[in-house]
Amino acid sequence: MSGTLYLCATPIGNLGDMTPRVVETLRRVDLIAAEDTRNSIKLLNHFEIHTPMTSYHEYNRVEKAKVLLGQLLDGQDIALITDAGTPAISDPGEVLVRMCQENGVLVTSLPGPAACITALTLSGLSARRFCFEGFLPADKRERGEILRELSAESRTMILYEAPHRLVQTLTCLYEALGERRITLCRELTKRFETVLPTTLQGALAYYETEEPKGEYVLVVEGKSRETKKQEEIASWERMSIEEHMAYYEGQGKDRKEAMKQVAKDRGVGKREIYRYLEEAKDPHDE
Repeated sequence: MSGTLYLCATPIGNLGDMTPRVVETLRRVDLIAAEDTRNSIKLLNHFEIHTPMTSYHEYNRVEKAKVLLGQLLDGQDIALITDAGTPAISDPGEVLVRMCQENGVLVTSLPGPAACITALTLSGLSARRFCFEGFLPADKRERGEILRELSAESRTMILYEAPHRLVQTLTCLYEALGERRITLCRELTKRFETVLPTTLQGALAYYETEEPKGEYVLVVEGKSRETKKQEEIASWERMSIEEHMAYYEGQGKDRKEAMKQVAKDRGVGKREIYRYLEEAKDPHDE
């Protein structure tokens, strides 16, 4: 019988956020796979956990996952922890989880701290609908494609960023999204926790004189539905009504259905579109 992989959330700053269930699990499993054993040993020592530990990180995520999978299939229970927060969020843990699922190994998650959710709840922005982007790609082309996608996103967006790339990322977001509200969170749950609600322009102005320090979570306002609607109307208005009609008739809509959709796109009544088309008729066509 195979063992179980336990995804154990660890504190993102304040050690008081460690759950008793995680402590008990880390003590009784056969092995702990940690993103950085040098960092995690401090956590284990604090809670007097003496379970053997091995490294599992971004650079050995595939080969080491195979080794860990073999141990799990042999019946060992393994706990996976990251440097801080919940494993598999912006973390190589997702590779091991997928391998376990593909091979019938039981995976269970012990919930706890997650920087993205903590920041969202502190942001003051809408938490009803949100998306998590993590770190933007280093590759310029890929980053540009993602920023173009985000520019149309109506949900609240959550990103992670390191201090030395913060200003560059804020600049990219402003160029791609325009002015938006943003809340910058750093040192979450720690003594010098900082939550800065501002705008993208305001954030750029602030960091002209302040040096970014610590790991950041950026919570960015999504595009409002009203703005999206206005942009859609503007894009249709750049097209003539005849071209607009042809667009829908080319999709197989009859003339009546096309007029109804054109009117809806342009925010006017169907009668107005009908009247325009009647007046624009070539008298020789009659």
